[in-house]
Amino acid sequence: MGFLTKFFGGGNEGSGQKAKDRLKIVLIHDRTDISPQLLDNLRDEMVDVLAKYMDIDTRKIEIDLEHDDNAVALVANIPILRIKRGKVANLDGA
Repeated sequence: MGFLTKFFGGGNEGSGQKAKDRLKIVLIHDRTDISPQLLDNLRDEMVDVLAKYMDIDTRKIEIDLEHDDNAVALVANIPILRIKRGKVANLDGA
């Protein structure tokens, strides 16, 4: 729920700016048909996959949807602490 905290949680910004940010995220989700829960699930699954190959700082992950007039992009900022070298967990389950 860290993604939602950014928009609905506490902060030092004014209530007008908070309302504007909330409206912006609601509009983005409406346009892309991605619920906040789906976005959180996507974040969790991306973290699980990336963790097989690298150590990441899960406390500082930022995932957002950015849009312009014609497109929506999923933008992720995921701090990498260390790349795992050598044998990685078997991905095909065999």
